[in-house]
Amino acid sequence: MRVQLALNVDDLDAAVDYYSRLFGAEPHKRRPGYANFALNSPPLKLVLFENADADQRINHLGVEVSDPAELKSEIERISAAGLADKREEQVTCCHATQDKVWSVEPQGIKWEWYRVTDDTPEVDTAAQSAAAADSAEVACCSKG
Repeated sequence: MRVQLALNVDDLDAAVDYYSRLFGAEPHKRRPGYANFALNSPPLKLVLFENADADQRINHLGVEVSDPAELKSEIERISAAGLADKREEQVTCCHATQDKVWSVEPQGIKWEWYRVTDDTPEVDTAAQSAAAADSAEVACCSKG
C-alpha cells in the first residue's frame, strides 16, 4: 500500500527534473502532459499532470493497493462508513486500467482507493492526443 499525491504542474519537464532529483528516481511512466513516480522509499505514487490553468495544485489524493482482496475490503469499509462517492471497475485512467472507489472530503478534495490491473493498456494514440489537447486526459482521474 502506498499513498498517492497527484499534482497539477505548470511545466511538466521542470517538475519531472525537480522530483527526479529530489527522490533520486526516474519516472515510472511518462506520457504527453503526464508523469508518475512509483516510489518504494518513501512509499509514494507521485502523479504529475501538466495543467497550467488549474485552480488548485492538488489534483487529487489516493491510496494504491496491490491485492484485490484488500481493495474489496477497503471499498466495503468506505461504503459502510457512508463515504463512497463513486465506484469504477476496469476504467482506463492515468494511462492504466484500474478498479477504484472515490470519496470526497468535506472541503472537496477527491480521494481514490485503487488497484492497477493493467499498467500498460493499449491506447488509441490519436484519441489520446485529442484528449490531451482538450485537457480531458488531465481531468481523467479527478472526475471521481
